Amino acid sequence: MRTTVGIIGAGPAGLLLARLLHNAGIDSVVLESRDRGYVEQRQRAGILEQGTVDVLRAAGAGARMDREGLRHDGIELRFARRRHRIDFPALTGGRSVMVYAQTEVCKDLIALQLKEGGPLLFEAEALAVEGADTGSPRVRFRHEGREDVLECAYVVGCDGFWGVARKAVPEELTQVFERTYPFGWLGILADVPPSHDELVYARHDRGFALLSMRSPVVSRLYLQVPEGTDAESWSDEAIWDELERRFETDDDWRLARGPITAKSVTPMRSHVHEPMRHGRLFLAGDAAHIVPPTGAKGLNLAVGDVVTFARALEHRRDTGSDALLDAYSATCLRRVWQAERFSYEMTTLLHRPPGATPFEDRIQLARLERLASARAAEQDLAEGYTGFALE
Repeated sequence: MRTTVGIIGAGPAGLLLARLLHNAGIDSVVLESRDRGYVEQRQRAGILEQGTVDVLRAAGAGARMDREGLRHDGIELRFARRRHRIDFPALTGGRSVMVYAQTEVCKDLIALQLKEGGPLLFEAEALAVEGADTGSPRVRFRHEGREDVLECAYVVGCDGFWGVARKAVPEELTQVFERTYPFGWLGILADVPPSHDELVYARHDRGFALLSMRSPVVSRLYLQVPEGTDAESWSDEAIWDELERRFETDDDWRLARGPITAKSVTPMRSHVHEPMRHGRLFLAGDAAHIVPPTGAKGLNLAVGDVVTFARALEHRRDTGSDALLDAYSATCLRRVWQAERFSYEMTTLLHRPPGATPFEDRIQLARLERLASARAAEQDLAEGYTGFALE
């Protein structure tokens, strides 16, 4: 098989890249190790920044998102039994976010790719990327019980942290920056309408809690728990009781309970792999960087990566210049590190680490008080949350 761009991974990054390239008249092949059902059902992110929303619309993949997604114009911070709303449009010149699950983004992009785009091969396991530092990289893969080779002009690894793409970058050329947090998120899906019409981020002495949603009738909620917690060690009743405690306020707000349909624990970590390019291999999304979910940045960073690559490849086709492709890693990393900073600040603002001292508790509360009383602090949070510019 031959193509211009070999894309490893059919998550939102790989699928969106295939769509962007198709719209630009550039051929690609997408290899995905899992089956279609798995890709369309795996629960991941649910908050789309303004820039991501704009890109999906421009790519022709925003129709169902605009019908079924939930536009959010702010978030609520809770601390010391108080409530404070951050108004995004008022602070950012009209920007907002969209609640629309990653599963739905993938369904939309898969349907478009199968109808209009190039080959999308499910259950096609990438085994290795070869010749990344030559003009003719290759992806060895296994599909339908036999090994094959995809010959490319470029390879884009959208295959996540455990994928093969990053392993093709020589270790001696690599720098890794990471931080592991001593807590995780116990997340649940519940068949109950959300108890608030916007996301609620709560800082409590017992730990962080987040009220989110997947639709008007499905709630997504999270609790800070110790690292390594087994989700099944928490009964449904204990989860609801703890959520009630952490969301408590001095007014008459109440948390609605309902049947829990899924529960899992997500570890919290930050990870950046530099560089994001080696020869004709380009890394995108979790293959290059991971952020803690507090800032809702993971999917949106992946979108920024593939938009940057698609624009750079179009530029080369139109001008013959490799300048933007050569700048890919540096361009993406500027945005990546701003997102890492924002996610770190949100995480340390709202989570109570094990063994926190009274001084640290007061510093957290002082930071929250600053957000509740200073427009400049509110604006910085609102600009970060709604998204950094796609270069």
